[in-house]
Amino acid sequence: MNILVAGGAGYIGSCCTEYLIDRGHNVVVYDALITGHREAVDERAIDFIHADLADSEKLAHTLLEYEIEGIIHFAAFSLVGESMEKPGKYFDNNVGTGVKLLQTAFESGVRKIVFSSTAATYGMPENIPIQESERTRPINPYGESKLMFEKILEWYHKIHDLDYCALRYFNAAGACKQFGEDHNPETHLIPIVLQAAAGQRPNVKIFGTDYDTPDGTCIRDYIHVTDLAQAHLQALESDAVGSFNLGSGTGFSVREIIDVAREVTGREIPVEEADRRAGDPPRLISDSTAVKDVLGWTPLYDDVRKIVEDAWIWKRDHPDGYAKD
Repeated sequence: MNILVAGGAGYIGSCCTEYLIDRGHNVVVYDALITGHREAVDERAIDFIHADLADSEKLAHTLLEYEIEGIIHFAAFSLVGESMEKPGKYFDNNVGTGVKLLQTAFESGVRKIVFSSTAATYGMPENIPIQESERTRPINPYGESKLMFEKILEWYHKIHDLDYCALRYFNAAGACKQFGEDHNPETHLIPIVLQAAAGQRPNVKIFGTDYDTPDGTCIRDYIHVTDLAQAHLQALESDAVGSFNLGSGTGFSVREIIDVAREVTGREIPVEEADRRAGDPPRLISDSTAVKDVLGWTPLYDDVRKIVEDAWIWKRDHPDGYAKD
């Protein structure tokens, strides 16, 4: 299949690109390198297009030149805190540019899009584990922008017969063979913990130790980035249409993640207890029954220790991420 990976120079996009190429697909990576890294573009890709998705003329030319059959769309801004400060930036890019992508894809004859969505579409869920039937009530512009684009996808499907799958991630983590997580700023727990293990930060802050959980810290659902990549390919190859949760279905607390990281790295990882952050639910755990039933998805790395081990291997091999020496 000829596949365009939008945002393929980012963390999940680079690992997905590797997974697709390993399985014989022809991949064109399309990325503006606003938050992505040129070094994260798989050298086996058919081409790398350094351009913005808002450039409809460039995008249309790419889709037609490479006879693209399907698009996997990772290109979005994803910092919750920043979205609360700059909502316009998030709606402009995540929604406005997304509409340009959809219109250009439709006009160019593309018939399937797989969209990188988020569990942030649920906001503060009432039921755990979270099913797709849970009410979607985002509590920040980031989650709202993703939900808005899901609704737009649904309308393009109804009106233009453009098929789509929106995969609502929980906590992507780990690393693949070549690529790993390198954000600035880093906001995800596992790479933060590993930075502390590597001596690149003094400690790990635990925001809230009095939640109604076994050890008082928040519980989250972690999914290996390679399992995410597998789900994207299965979604692209399937006839399924709609939104699906994508998580392990197992929750681990902040303290449990830190303890696993101590075992994996053999390093001391100091912690600092801090006040709760506004809007942090005690538990966020996925019910991924639907994606397993509909797509036949079975996670290969459903083990948080494996997730931390792979992230640590990549961290050791790339102590400064993609920064040049």
